[in-house]
Amino acid sequence: MSKPKIWSVINQKGGVGKTTTTVNLAYNLAKKRKRVLLVDLDPQGNASSGLGIAIKNLDKSLYDCLVSGEDPEKTLVKTEWPDLVLLPASTKLATVDTELPATQRDRVLRLKKTLESSEISENFDIVLIDAPPSLGLLTVNALVASDAVILPVQAEYYALEGLGQLLETMQIVRTGLNKTLGVMGILITMYDGRTSLSRQVEEQLKTHFANFLFKSTIPRNVKLAEAPSHGKPIGVYSPSSSGAKAYDSLAKEVLKHV
Repeated sequence: MSKPKIWSVINQKGGVGKTTTTVNLAYNLAKKRKRVLLVDLDPQGNASSGLGIAIKNLDKSLYDCLVSGEDPEKTLVKTEWPDLVLLPASTKLATVDTELPATQRDRVLRLKKTLESSEISENFDIVLIDAPPSLGLLTVNALVASDAVILPVQAEYYALEGLGQLLETMQIVRTGLNKTLGVMGILITMYDGRTSLSRQVEEQLKTHFANFLFKSTIPRNVKLAEAPSHGKPIGVYSPSSSGAKAYDSLAKEVLKHV
């Protein structure tokens, strides 16, 4: 059995649709009969709550795997959808930086080792990591563990701000820790074709990153914004909405990459 594909959804800027993308891509890939593990690496735990899981009620989390070497089998949480499983976050993830001192050489390898466990490598086709909005230790762990990254970028001013810094960080990781790390694609989010701003940002991204842009774009959509508060992916909360159709399209595009 081949090991799962591991992809991180990353942008150190907050509010760009990163968690929304992770949750809805995971749901749509699972709907297409892929066995999907969503790894919530963000201390805020929004990906977990977006799947209807309250992290405050859990005994074990990803934190225990990273800090104490807990067996992932004891932390995995089933969701309402048979092919979608969650490795949940904990607010304690915010302390990982201090609990794994800089002198520990394997501190950037903790997530990679967790995902190499037989429980994960033998039971999933795809692992999607929702990284925190920063370039700290947790995000570096995600980059070291991943085959490729998906970069959500909102169709607003300063869309390219920080993208260069993130690509530089990826290059550092590629040089020393993960030589095969790739970019699966840049995803335009919060797109509104009626505004010249959205169209200008799209043209800017096409100019600089034409080879990396997904054809699918994610629209600015009220239903998409409402869905997380109901603990459901958009494809369940409002299956006929433009947001649901966009993420279904993205999942098809991603599978073509595979």
